[in-house]
Amino acid sequence: MAFFEEFVLLYPVYALLFADHGLSAGQISTLFVIWSLTSFLLEIPSGAWADTFSRRRLLVASPLLTATGFGLWTLVPGYWSFVAGFVLWGVATAISSGTAEALVYEELARLDAADAYPRVTGRAEAVGTTAMMIASGIAAPAMAWGGYQAVGVASVATLVAAALVARTLPETREEPGEDDGGYLDVLKAGFREVRGSKTLGRRLLLVSAVTGLSAFDEYLPLLAQGTGVGDAWVPPLMVLVSAGFAAGGFLAGRGLRWTGPVTCAGGLLLIAGAAVRHPWGFVFVAAAFGVIQWAITAADTRLQHGLSDRSRATVTSMSGLGTEVVAVLTFASYGFGSEFAPPWVLFAVLAVPYTLIGAFQGRRAE
Repeated sequence: MAFFEEFVLLYPVYALLFADHGLSAGQISTLFVIWSLTSFLLEIPSGAWADTFSRRRLLVASPLLTATGFGLWTLVPGYWSFVAGFVLWGVATAISSGTAEALVYEELARLDAADAYPRVTGRAEAVGTTAMMIASGIAAPAMAWGGYQAVGVASVATLVAAALVARTLPETREEPGEDDGGYLDVLKAGFREVRGSKTLGRRLLLVSAVTGLSAFDEYLPLLAQGTGVGDAWVPPLMVLVSAGFAAGGFLAGRGLRWTGPVTCAGGLLLIAGAAVRHPWGFVFVAAAFGVIQWAITAADTRLQHGLSDRSRATVTSMSGLGTEVVAVLTFASYGFGSEFAPPWVLFAVLAVPYTLIGAFQGRRAE
């Protein structure tokens, strides 16, 4: 499922699709705002829905909603079609956020295999990253062969395939009974669970921080340009970092008791890789982002271990909301800082929180 969800040929070219159909930079920005706001507003409500209804059905619906949006972009491209597509994509993102983690963890727990959760989710992330790399390589020849229509149709097909795979996922959870209350009761239970446990609150903040801070990976091409390489060498450096992400995913679940020192080392690697200001520094940058991916999975694993089944998706969605907030603050910080400092300085500064988080964690497995 992770492969098909990320093997989407539209991902590397949809900004070009918008521009080629006459949208200005300002109009394209409004699309991204609509996308983010939709996901943001529905994040926690959809998590409570996943704790009340079938999680598997929501995971089936998510790629189908995105596929519908991409179908609109392909068949009737235009500003309002793009708006509708982003709304559908935002809804799809919201209903899958927290839902997938809750379903996977609970099914593994029922098999007495909860300890396998970080390995399963980490490898799923790695497979998704690999699929995105392959799709990025195929998108250009597909565009040359059949234009946006070919890319769009292929993207819809892969998302339908993701929905079919999701349909095969096991779900042994019983439907909530009358004693469990309805939607609002589940939503309230999630908030009570977080308020009643300082440890859970710290884990929630940790997931939000380590995941949201990673949003500055969007600026990696600028860091690559700052090393003095030509534009033709930027994509290979991006592939190197993607390989680092994938490696971190495949290694997820190993050495969790060393989370603090490893996270701290990841921050230091990123500082070093950025400060070198040379293409070879991207070896350190790739290693750093591999550590970040590993740390994200480790933080999510600790969060899942502390949640009750009744409101698992609701609380996990709270971490998703926190991640969005931290990501927005990261974007704002980079944008403000770019007026005064070059990319390598900004990356070094934004790596400092990872170093501090790791240092404060120490060797605690909590």
